[in-house]
Amino acid sequence: MRLIVGMSGASGVIYGIRMLEVLKTIPEVETHLIVSNGAKLNIGIETDWPVKDVEALADVVHNDHNLAATISSGSFKTDGMIVVPCSMKTLSGIVTSYADTLVVRAADVVLKERRRLVLVPRETPLHAGHCKLLHEAALNGAIVAPPMPQFYNAPETLDDIINHTIGRLMDLFDLDSGFVKRWEGANNAAKNR
Repeated sequence: MRLIVGMSGASGVIYGIRMLEVLKTIPEVETHLIVSNGAKLNIGIETDWPVKDVEALADVVHNDHNLAATISSGSFKTDGMIVVPCSMKTLSGIVTSYADTLVVRAADVVLKERRRLVLVPRETPLHAGHCKLLHEAALNGAIVAPPMPQFYNAPETLDDIINHTIGRLMDLFDLDSGFVKRWEGANNAAKNR
């Protein structure tokens, strides 16, 4: 499997980093990473990770300004792309096909080739323009998956919340992270309390 991971300049870069950490443990997945300048800035603000160490988690790293990269062409076969986190600027570019960066161009290619595109917007609150863009992205074929924490799995730490979210995002590509406590119905949930 060949998967593109785009990280754009929204808060929540830990989701992209954790996704890369987990994907690195799956030998049959080849990751192609694009880190926007905004994401690089947020990696420095929100984490202790050096950008080079984040990039080292991927099999292939592409410059966000290289619109001639392999992943900018539909003839380069991939199994899809996830943009995690996805800024509203990047979302806007994807929806309007304004491909002035490789993150947006690669996402546009994934959509036009009818491959799976998962967008993980990390913005709140949302105004009507944001909601319209999210709706249009879904109409274009993207899966919109905001990183909203789930609590039926009784998380005890921030890592539990992040890992469960990453597990659910990986489910969208039929990859089992081992992180997800599967819902077994209200009766079983009550028994397990």
